[in-house]
Amino acid sequence: MIAAIFSLTTLGLTLGWLLGVAARYLKVEGNPLAEQVTELLPGSQCGQCGYPGCAPAAEAIASRAASVTICPPGGRALAEQLAGLLGVPVDLSGVVDKAPVIAHIHENLCVGCTKCFKRCPTDAIMGANNMIHSVFADACTGCELCFEVCPTECIEMRTVTPTLQTWYWPEPSVLPA
Repeated sequence: MIAAIFSLTTLGLTLGWLLGVAARYLKVEGNPLAEQVTELLPGSQCGQCGYPGCAPAAEAIASRAASVTICPPGGRALAEQLAGLLGVPVDLSGVVDKAPVIAHIHENLCVGCTKCFKRCPTDAIMGANNMIHSVFADACTGCELCFEVCPTECIEMRTVTPTLQTWYWPEPSVLPA
């Protein structure tokens, strides 16, 4: 019994030490610019930009393969921040700022087809086949992917109403002189 405990402990310590050495010497350095871009992106992993998440989109933006205006949830403010970080000119004429929205399913129209359920990148929709679906508002990112595929048009995108937890003091539009 003691020999088994000793051998497993020795094996664990040896393999742990080897993993530590391998992590130190075989470490792959990432692009520090891509890490800065990732920190600026909203992190909702919605896929509206055409990339599967914010990290691949940040890599594309940092390598100049994608425009700084690629992120719809970020809007104009994010595009300006990214352009300042990368030192590139930006054309904001095509960028539309829109209020944050979340999906709402009208239960009397839902047939339970699960098309919305399958398209949701954050698993914010609860339901099963041939059953009524509903949306977890806290998990919904407002990507509108479910809205596009709903055959019965029972999904409505509603603006987020401020609560005590989400309300903020709006900045003045014009500073006093």
